[in-house]
Amino acid sequence: MLATQSLPLPALPGPRVHSALDLCKAVLAGGGLPDPLPTSGLDRTLRHDAARGLLEVQAGATWHSLAAHTGGVVLPGTVGDSVAANSAGPDGRPVVAHLRALTLVTADGELRRASRDRAPELFRLAVGGFGAFGPFYSLTLDLATLSQAVAEAQAPVCLGLAPDEAPGALHGLDLLVPPSAGGQFAAQARAALEGRRCALTRLEVRRVLREHETLLCWARRDYAAVHIEFRTRQTIGACVNAAELRRQLIALAIDAGGACAPQHLPHASRAQAAACYPMLGAFLAEKRRYDPAERVVGTWYRAVRGLWRRETCEVRWSRA
Repeated sequence: MLATQSLPLPALPGPRVHSALDLCKAVLAGGGLPDPLPTSGLDRTLRHDAARGLLEVQAGATWHSLAAHTGGVVLPGTVGDSVAANSAGPDGRPVVAHLRALTLVTADGELRRASRDRAPELFRLAVGGFGAFGPFYSLTLDLATLSQAVAEAQAPVCLGLAPDEAPGALHGLDLLVPPSAGGQFAAQARAALEGRRCALTRLEVRRVLREHETLLCWARRDYAAVHIEFRTRQTIGACVNAAELRRQLIALAIDAGGACAPQHLPHASRAQAAACYPMLGAFLAEKRRYDPAERVVGTWYRAVRGLWRRETCEVRWSRA
């Protein structure tokens, strides 16, 4: 499920961020930012414009704390997390559809506001940019579209499985396939898991609707978002097997006309990343233009940058 899954990030020590000034100082300090950034202190509601149906909140505010204002929209994590990943809401529309404006700290330490009318280029880069263009300070939400999302919500379809009581390491992967290919892909995914002797613990399918406003646009058409969880033994060999399985599942999604979700790009090969996101090179070029010194560098960006820089080479097998 796209709204719930993200790369596991280490909780690094550091003081909590409580203000825009703290964010600016953290960026100007250089050397990258703590990942995840400790923004739990940025959890206030800044403005509620009832006449225009707008709610501006700090990036660390949780969706649960805002449920009374948003019509009952409750997504995992914070509003900033959802905007950074452009997560899908309860109706399947990515969160950019519910966002009017954002305020972030850019790599030069400046607090900048962006929207569709003001700094639109920065807006389309930052939403779904996984924090690569600077940490968010505040987000302005459209309450009318959020209420509509609740009214048009569709529950995910879950495959009934036995209770997950097996030992071992738990792995997750989010993939996107055309709705018409969902059933066939689920069968192929189960066969791949069985072939590698990995225990399927969860398979969930959710509707995702297209959007065209962000540069790293993962929902370029209506998709069925397939969330897969599986367990492996906690050995080096099992970890290698899990990595190969993830690439096999991504290949199946691509063959079906789909892609992997952008938060799982580090699990893909370079060729798979290019097939899923042909605009990735342009995205990384914009990152270098906005942040040539790479002051704002997080786990996801490091992984994707390294993936994109890899060179392909011919592999030949020979038998003695």
